[in-house]
Amino acid sequence: MPGTEKPQGRPKSDIHLSQLASVGQIAAGIAHEVRNPLTAVKGFLQLLKERNEPKYIDIAETELNNAIVILQNLLQVSKPDLDDEPFVSIDLAAELEMLTQLFQDQFYRVELVKQFEKPGTYIYGKRNQLKRAFFNLMKNAFEAIPNEGTITIGQTVSEDAVTVFVQDDGVGIPKEKLGLLGTPFFTTKEAGTGMGLTLVFSVVYQNNGVIEVESEEQQGTRFSIRFPRGTGSKRREVVLLKMIDTNTDNLKDFFIMNRGAFEERLLQEAVNVRDKIDEILRVGNINLLENAHKLVLYIVEGREHEVISFAKMEGVAWAKHSLTLAFKLEWIQTVRRVMWDFLYNFDKANKLTFDLEGFYGLEKRINDLMDMFSNHLFISYSQYKDDLIRAQREMVEDLSVPIIPLTPTMSILPLIGPIDSFRSATIEDVVITQIGTDRIETLVIDLSGVVEMEPEVIRQLISVIDGVGMMGCKVIITGLRPEIVKVMIRLGLSFQERAVMKGTLQQALLDHLLKPVLNAAAEKESTTT
Repeated sequence: MPGTEKPQGRPKSDIHLSQLASVGQIAAGIAHEVRNPLTAVKGFLQLLKERNEPKYIDIAETELNNAIVILQNLLQVSKPDLDDEPFVSIDLAAELEMLTQLFQDQFYRVELVKQFEKPGTYIYGKRNQLKRAFFNLMKNAFEAIPNEGTITIGQTVSEDAVTVFVQDDGVGIPKEKLGLLGTPFFTTKEAGTGMGLTLVFSVVYQNNGVIEVESEEQQGTRFSIRFPRGTGSKRREVVLLKMIDTNTDNLKDFFIMNRGAFEERLLQEAVNVRDKIDEILRVGNINLLENAHKLVLYIVEGREHEVISFAKMEGVAWAKHSLTLAFKLEWIQTVRRVMWDFLYNFDKANKLTFDLEGFYGLEKRINDLMDMFSNHLFISYSQYKDDLIRAQREMVEDLSVPIIPLTPTMSILPLIGPIDSFRSATIEDVVITQIGTDRIETLVIDLSGVVEMEPEVIRQLISVIDGVGMMGCKVIITGLRPEIVKVMIRLGLSFQERAVMKGTLQQALLDHLLKPVLNAAAEKESTTT
C-alpha cells in the first residue's frame, strides 16, 4: 500500500502539535464562551417542553444538543490533559482486545483479524485518553467499509518501541488529502466533523507517540502508531478526586452530595463507549447517569430486592432500544470502578481505617450486589430478545404461508422466495390445519415466485399435497418454473398424479372460478329462454 512521503526538516509531529496548540487556544475560548449560554437555552427549552410539545421545540433542542457535543469535542482537543489523568503502565494488546468486543454488531459483515506480537509488553501513557483514541480509529475503520471487508489490528514490538496498527480494506483516502488528516473539521465522510481524528492525533502526540498514515483509494487505509516501551504491571491506580467536604460518615449521603463528581468521573472513565454514551444522552432514550446513581444508592444501602427489580427493568429497556450487551457490560464495569474510586475517597475524606475483616466484608457485599445486578439484567435482556425473535418468527411464518380465500370453498396459496426445510415444514402445518378449519375444497398453489427448490423440499411438498388430498381437497398447481421441472425429471418425481397442473394462475382462475360462473349463467339464461 503506497504511503505518504517522508516529511523533511522539522518533524511532522512537532509541526502538527504546534498547529493543534494554536487551534486549541481558539477552540478553548469559543467553547467556554458559547457552551454556557447554549446550556442555559437548553434548560429553558426543557421547561417549555413540559408545558407544551410543539415540534419546533424538539428540533431546537436537538440542534442545541448537537452544538454542545461539537463544543465538548473542541474542548477535548484544546485540553488533552483533561482532569490531569496520570501516566500509567498500559498493555496495549489487552486494551485493544477489549475494545474489539464493542464492535460485535459489525462482525457479520466485517472480518476482524488480530495480530498481536508479544502481548504483555507495556508502554507508559494515559490509559483513558488512549482507549478513546483507539476506539475512534476502529470506528473509522468499520465506517470506511461500506459492505463486506476485513480489518486487521495488531502490535509489533522492538527493543525500544511498541507499534500498534489498525488497517482496513475500505474506500481509502485520496493522496492529496492525507496531509489534512487530524485537522479540526476536516473529514472525508459525508456526515462527520473530523474531530475524531483530531482527537486521535492530539492524544498520540501527548502520549509521546508518532502516528503514520498509509492509504490508497479503493484499497484501504493503515494507521500505525509507535510509542516508547515502558515497564509496569496491570495494577489499577487509585484516583484522588475533588469532592465536596460533606462532613458525614454516611456513605449514602456522601454519594448524594457528590453526585456531580460521580457523574463526571463516570463519563471520564467510560472512554471505550463515550460516543455511544453521548448518543444515548442526546436522544434521551435511557437516562444513563440517573440510573447509574440510583443503582449505586441501592447497592450501598444493601437493598437486594430493589437491585434485582431495577436490573430486570434495565434489561428490558436496553433490549428495546437495541443496545448491545458488550456496551452494557462495559458501562456496568465502569460504574463498579467509579464506585470503588468513591469508596477510597470517602475513606480519605473521613480518615476512616477499615480493618481487613471489615474491608473484605464491604468488598464482598458490593461485588455480590453488582454481580446480582449484572446477572438479572442479562437474563431479562436475553428473555426480551428471545421473546421478540419468537414473535418475529411467528409473524414471518404467517407471512410465508399466506392462504388467501377466494370463495367459501376455494383459496390461493401464493409462494414467493426460497423454500427451505424449515419453511416447507411450516407450509405443511399451516396448510393442513387451515384446510381442516376452513373446509377448503380447492387449493391453488402458485409457484411462479419460487425460482428453485431442493430435492428434499420437493418431496416434502408432494407429501403435503398427498395429505391435502386425504382431506378431500383438490389441489391445483400453477406457475411451475422450468428449473424446478428439470430437477423433478432428474429425480423421477411429478405432481401430475396428485394435482391439476396449470401454466399460470390466471389460467387456473379462469378455468376453475370464472368459467363455472359463466357456464352457470349461460345455462340459467338458456333454461329461462
